[in-house]
This record gives sequence, C-alpha cells and structure tokens, in this order.
Amino acid sequence: MTAEARERFLAEPRVGTLAVARDGRAPLAVPVWYDYSPGGDVRVWMERGTLKDRLLRAAGRFSLSVQAEDRPYRYVTVEGPAHWNEQPTGDDVTTIAARYLQEAELAVYVQRTLGPTSVLVHLQPEHWLSSDLSEAFEELEAAVAAGTSL
Repeated sequence: MTAEARERFLAEPRVGTLAVARDGRAPLAVPVWYDYSPGGDVRVWMERGTLKDRLLRAAGRFSLSVQAEDRPYRYVTVEGPAHWNEQPTGDDVTTIAARYLQEAELAVYVQRTLGPTSVLVHLQPEHWLSSDLSEAFEELEAAVAAGTSL
C-alpha cells in the first residue's frame, strides 16, 4: 500500500486491535475503538488504571492493527510512542464513538461512559506495515476465469 492509501484505510471506521508489551507473557492484544485522520495521531479512549492503561504507561508505546474482513483482504498496522490526555472532553470522545454508534445512541453513550477516570491515549505513528491483496485477487480471479494456473 502507498503511504496515502494506508492512511486512508486507517481513517476508515474499523475496530482496531491494540497490542502492547507485557513482561513474561505474550503481548496484550485487545479490540478497541479509535480515531485517526491522515497525518495525525491515532487516538484511543480508555479508563485510567485498567490493564491496558497500566501496560501502555509501562511500555510507553503500542501498536494498532486494522483489517478488512472481506475480499480483497487488506491490513494496516501502525506503531509508535504513546502520550496521554488525562482529561478528555466530551468532544474528544464523541469523535471516537461517532465512528461506531448511530447518532441517536451517541450522546447517551458518551454521557454514561465519559467520567473522571477516562483518558485519551495518542499513538504517534512511527512505523507502518500494510498489505493490500487486491492485485493478487484480480490475478487469481482472471486465472480461474481463464482456466489456467498462476
């Protein structure tokens, strides 16, 4: 994927998998809602003191991976340092939740979940991995249609 394509893909509303190191075990990998605009930071809303938050603070960095569940399969993984906004606003978290909820649900959800222990974690993209299998599937479909092998 080009840099522009991977940033557009990451900006689409998808559930991401946050991965962070932990001592003596495999990395913690959990699904998260996030927000991203090309050229900016990835933003993840969570609660202070959770396992995710504690591991992120200890590691100081994490990765986020998103994928297309349907053909053509694509994925983007981004990794970098984390920094915290210890007092996210309603607007901050509404921007994230709006990617995943219907408008009628949004205000109620934010009102019920934004609280004094909410934090917004920013990932500053440093390293990217991506793959787009569109061309491979086009070749495969053409070969199957033609009755030939690759």
